Amino acid sequence: MWLSSSTVGRKVVMSISGLFLILFLTFHMSMNLVALFSAEGYNAVCGFLGANWYALVGTLVLAFGMFVHIIYAFWLTIQNRRARGNVRYAVVDKPKGVEWASQNMLVLGIIVIGVACFHLYHFWYNMQLQEILGKETADVAACVLGSANDLSGVSVHDGYSFIVATFSNPVVVVLYLIWFVAIWFHLTHGFWSALHTLGWNNDIWFNRWKTIANIYTTLLCLGFAVVAVAFYIKSL
Repeated sequence: MWLSSSTVGRKVVMSISGLFLILFLTFHMSMNLVALFSAEGYNAVCGFLGANWYALVGTLVLAFGMFVHIIYAFWLTIQNRRARGNVRYAVVDKPKGVEWASQNMLVLGIIVIGVACFHLYHFWYNMQLQEILGKETADVAACVLGSANDLSGVSVHDGYSFIVATFSNPVVVVLYLIWFVAIWFHLTHGFWSALHTLGWNNDIWFNRWKTIANIYTTLLCLGFAVVAVAFYIKSL
């Protein structure tokens, strides 16, 4: 199948899975912003996204999309390094017109994945997974790592309390902010690069997509960062 047997096919898979993940991040950021205005509204969203069949299907689809994106990213990186051979060791200067993010997409991706696992523990593990296991409240073992608050007995649908607990820790907040910066670099290149791969790469739209990608990604990451900082300030 050409989607896996050719370089172009693998890039197409990377592009489609990447754009899918950007859509998810957009939804996730919009959901987080609700918490700034209404604890009840945010918890209602958490309840909707609990251990329901549609939420579970969505989780599996998201996990599959992430898995495909990661596997193809490593695959393409290994392929590109093999193609360059020893030439890559002779390059000491940054090529003109090549962005820093473009040269470090794998490193950025590893940072994003690493903190994503931390994030999954903070929320998915402590909320949806606990509900799947038949628990309606958090216990001591499922408390948020590094939190100053004891969440034992808190409903698994009370996402607002988990946000408050998570972002009351300054170390955790800084870690998340670093994560958002890594996501910003990863997406500013990945967004327009994906559209370029899918054929929207004529002379007029090439620069337009780069501009759109920068603006969209900046707003997306700022949305995440504002929530983290706002809840930390509230905890002071």
